[in-house]
Amino acid sequence: MGGLILWRTLFVVKNNKSDDMVVAMPAGDQVDGVRRRNLATILDFVHHGRAVSRAELTALTGLNRSTVAALVAELAGIGLLREGEPVASSRVGRPSPGVVSDPRPVVIAVNPEVDAVTAAVVGLGARVERRIRRPVDSIPDPEAAVAIIASVVDELIAASPDDRRVAAIGLAIPGLVRASDGTVRWAPHLEWREVPFAHLVQDAVRLPVLADNDASLGALAEHLFGAGRGVDDLIYLNGGASGIGGGAVVRGEPLTGRGGYAGEFGQNRPGVDAPGDRVTARGTLEDEVSRARLLALLGLDSADEPQVAAAIAASNDPRVAEEMRRQQGVLAAALGNAINVFNPELVVLGGYLATHLAWNPPTLADAVQDTTVPAAWEGVRIVPAALGEDRLLIGAAELAFRPLLRDPGSWR
Repeated sequence: MGGLILWRTLFVVKNNKSDDMVVAMPAGDQVDGVRRRNLATILDFVHHGRAVSRAELTALTGLNRSTVAALVAELAGIGLLREGEPVASSRVGRPSPGVVSDPRPVVIAVNPEVDAVTAAVVGLGARVERRIRRPVDSIPDPEAAVAIIASVVDELIAASPDDRRVAAIGLAIPGLVRASDGTVRWAPHLEWREVPFAHLVQDAVRLPVLADNDASLGALAEHLFGAGRGVDDLIYLNGGASGIGGGAVVRGEPLTGRGGYAGEFGQNRPGVDAPGDRVTARGTLEDEVSRARLLALLGLDSADEPQVAAAIAASNDPRVAEEMRRQQGVLAAALGNAINVFNPELVVLGGYLATHLAWNPPTLADAVQDTTVPAAWEGVRIVPAALGEDRLLIGAAELAFRPLLRDPGSWR
């Protein structure tokens, strides 16, 4: 069968107790460790788009030109980078050779939701090659979701060029995911509890599988490749079929929490000034700012993100406008709370929440300002996610690429 080459490996479970051991390392191992770290640094710069030439890599790393040339050649030799045409610059002398990621290493990113399973082949540099959305008639249980994922993975592999080689599968799950092993502790909308989902998928597809919360991965993707690129302090909120989640980047690093559960903005209960603006008993953010409620007003049973945005923009129904106004006020209160806590430079809204921003940006910003400590609000920008529908898949791909980025030599 044509398609991607499957890179089949087994997980190695790390014994955390070994972290406390100090092991004397021979000089040769030290040199090899430095080389591995240098390879990882070079690949990281190119993958994240911070360098496009050997000269830029030399400037960024502080290594000499011959060392950078050797590292790039080694990464090219194992099929992770390619050297291209010289890149023009303002520097005096001969233009430096261009460096780009090799298209052959890929991962498959998957986002199982209550209404569909979406998956894509993603290459280095956040390059989404092919995307499939498989709608479902009812909320899938774990076994049904695994079967759909296995089918979609097979379809993506069969339709891809023969030279593609799959490193791993990344799962963006709408729920609390234990970072250490990919167990879904609680996915309320999927109705899953304590499901070893990453292991179930791995057994089905026979590839390494890594999993994390979908919104946390969306925050990572927007920070590395999207609206939050170059911003060290940001918060991200994602609205999807399974409610609202989020993530935060603090001083350039994702905020994960002890177990990997940080960022559950959707379960918070924002204060609402007008009691009539609350429509649910529990009053959580995701109960109040409800995509499902708007779909019902629009007469839609199911829709992807562009369809939802287009339907809201085209609607002349006063009930839709009133519901958008009400939800926007609740969202503003939640964002004000988050800004007071995190003091970010940037707030990124993804999915259904980006539609709220597009519907009436000045009103949302003014309402957020009214609920925020003035000093914390200074300089804050609220923007839509730049990666569109691909943001969660790019985040899941980044998770799946993580072992390779840390040790490029493993690709041999």
